[in-house]
Amino acid sequence: MKNLRALVIDDSRVMRIMVMRTLKQANLAEFEFEEAGDGKEGLAKFNPRTTDIVFVDWNMPQMSGLDLVRRLRHHDKNEHVPIVMVTSEKTVGKVEAALEKAGADAYISKPFTAELVHRRLEKVIAGIDLEAKSAAGGGGGLLGRLLGN
Repeated sequence: MKNLRALVIDDSRVMRIMVMRTLKQANLAEFEFEEAGDGKEGLAKFNPRTTDIVFVDWNMPQMSGLDLVRRLRHHDKNEHVPIVMVTSEKTVGKVEAALEKAGADAYISKPFTAELVHRRLEKVIAGIDLEAKSAAGGGGGLLGRLLGN
């Protein structure tokens, strides 16, 4: 099972806890979590060398999740980091805006279960290549993490 560093961004502390708990229950990886309370804080905490996956809410103060996804995807160095929208926004237009226009890799609607999270993220998590990230100087692999990259 992969060891992944996840950045969970939501203005609700309760929701961040629920996302982290559900990810552990989904049993897709061993997660180490970092949290942010809004898009600006999330942008400040994001590091493409050490962040393996990002979970972001849509509706937040300071900077919306959609704006955060757009800003992260604006830089090519961030393309390898999957971004998952976890939101109560459910309309087809919102899903399309997040996935096709902003560049999110997956979309999970609230409320969610561990089973739903597992189904939606199985391929995304499997596609995270920690060794390639490490070989490229990303520091995402175990050796890179041990060396402090």
